[in-house]
Amino acid sequence: MQEDKIYEYAVIRLVPKVEREEFFNIGLVLFSKREKFIRVEFYLCPDKFKLMHSRLDYEDVVQNLEAFQKIAEGKKDGGPIAALEVPERFRWLTAVRSSVVQTSRPHPGKSKDLDKTFDKLFAELVL
Repeated sequence: MQEDKIYEYAVIRLVPKVEREEFFNIGLVLFSKREKFIRVEFYLCPDKFKLMHSRLDYEDVVQNLEAFQKIAEGKKDGGPIAALEVPERFRWLTAVRSSVVQTSRPHPGKSKDLDKTFDKLFAELVL
């Protein structure tokens, strides 16, 4: 029988006006230390983005999200943080910050299938 895997996840948020602390969910990062697993995906709806009436540039935000993803995945072009071990990358990505791309606090869980759990959470919390 397959054993439960302990994981943590955080929701990636877009905060168009940091001073107002309003946000909407645009992605998810899920991590399991024991499994050395990390997965990040995002979806930034262009129509919803236009409704924000902010000075943010859509392409700039997408580039920031792509950099976030490169760091999580440990890509060579992700910079020095991407070279860290999986747990350190997750902690860096979920650190509290005051920028337009933020994450929720990490939440724990157990799963037999991390990819399936990711897909379920992504559908519930982002799409």
